[in-house]
Amino acid sequence: MNPAPQVIVFDVNETLSDMAPMGARFSEVGAPAELAKLWFATLLRDGFALTASGDNGSFAAIGAAALRGLLAGEELDRGLEAAVEHIMGGLAGLQLHPDVSGGINTLAATGFRLVTLSNGSARIAGDLFAAAGIRDEFELLLSVEDASVWKPAPAAYGYAAAAAGIDAGNMLLVAVHPWDIHGAARAGLRTAWLNRTGAAYPAYFEAPEFTITALTELPEALAAVD
Repeated sequence: MNPAPQVIVFDVNETLSDMAPMGARFSEVGAPAELAKLWFATLLRDGFALTASGDNGSFAAIGAAALRGLLAGEELDRGLEAAVEHIMGGLAGLQLHPDVSGGINTLAATGFRLVTLSNGSARIAGDLFAAAGIRDEFELLLSVEDASVWKPAPAAYGYAAAAAGIDAGNMLLVAVHPWDIHGAARAGLRTAWLNRTGAAYPAYFEAPEFTITALTELPEALAAVD
């Protein structure tokens, strides 16, 4: 059995941050709240497409452009650019899922090195963690803005390993997204799927080493293999 990893790297959007309130941002400008999920999926799709074609787009720029397209046919209560600004501003006001702070504090107290690797903004992640009182538990806040590619391209995870000064095999990625789990596994990282919703894991992706339903379960899961 493999020993516990030395570094735990966390996805941020949806894994640590609760993006459900973004639906309210759409409602506040007169658009259907359900568009929030389509918007985020569109943002990721286009970011992945840029990476696949050799480019590295900005999360914020892609997000804003995707919004302009989705909102163009809606009856908004303000101008299009004002609506885009209002919705994008919601990313800076998100909060953590309820299980995050306890899980992070326990993992840090246990001695794990904690870092993040997000396709979004490291600054927004830092503000989110500072507001929750856990910023100091993270050694590094990394964004693909400073890498050559978005996750799930292998080079994104390689960037995180290099920044942490450790072999990829000694890192564990924690994410809610199966595509992120698959990408990390293919890049040589160990993986933990955070499945809060009881969803089925897609059989076409490489299976995670660990599956947990709350971040607070991870310390015990890792203790069992140490």
